[in-house]
Amino acid sequence: MTTQNAPVLLNVDGRVATLTLNRPEVLNAMDVPMLREIVERLKEVESNDAVDVLVLTGSGRGFSAGGDIKSMLSSTDESAFLPVMETISEMMITLYSLPKLVISAIHGPAAGLGLSFALAADYIFAEKQSKLAMNFIGIGLIPDGGGHFFLERRLGETKTKQVIWEGKTMGADEAFSLGLVDQLVEVELQNAVSEKINEWLHKPVKAMVKTKAILADANKQKLLNVLELEKYGQQEMRSTKDHREGVQAFLEKRRPNFTGK
Repeated sequence: MTTQNAPVLLNVDGRVATLTLNRPEVLNAMDVPMLREIVERLKEVESNDAVDVLVLTGSGRGFSAGGDIKSMLSSTDESAFLPVMETISEMMITLYSLPKLVISAIHGPAAGLGLSFALAADYIFAEKQSKLAMNFIGIGLIPDGGGHFFLERRLGETKTKQVIWEGKTMGADEAFSLGLVDQLVEVELQNAVSEKINEWLHKPVKAMVKTKAILADANKQKLLNVLELEKYGQQEMRSTKDHREGVQAFLEKRRPNFTGK
């Protein structure tokens, strides 16, 4: 159990663990301390043989707004960028390879890195009012956290490019129709999640986890390759004029004027 003011809360109740992103004042945007804490908590779940199911959720008004742009902008230390990306890679590989059944329970926004994180789960719930966005394009960047990998698994290559290039915010209905979400929830998200957990816990979970492990092992190298390409691709995009314009427009709350440079 973690303290209530920690950036990540982990609660274990019998065979079920719940990892809650806990920076509600910034819509659970992920800064470096939070990323490191997520890795630690995931490894804690990984080593707990009593746990069969992990639920990912967010406190407050949303799942996660993604990477903490304001904390990134406050850092002028460019040498810190690649280590941060490596922490993100460790987080996503750990989550994808986790020998547990993983559920994402999305309410409110799940955007950018927050959406990549949610998409790494085995089953994704979304409240009808939730909003999903792979919105890096708005500040001249590319998805990270394996976003290209997880989107392509669910959408295929062509639709993945379209979703990334549009960068728009999707309602839960549209996300469900695309296949980004496995189940829409109209009333109580927790009740729907509990029903799925109960269903799974009455199945031979070891066999389910073995199937997951076989597929993850077969695809893990591709995810590692994508994470590496995203790391250096993102570094390259951070030096573009369009990225600087996107950030300036974000700070000034106006539409960016991109020039393709």
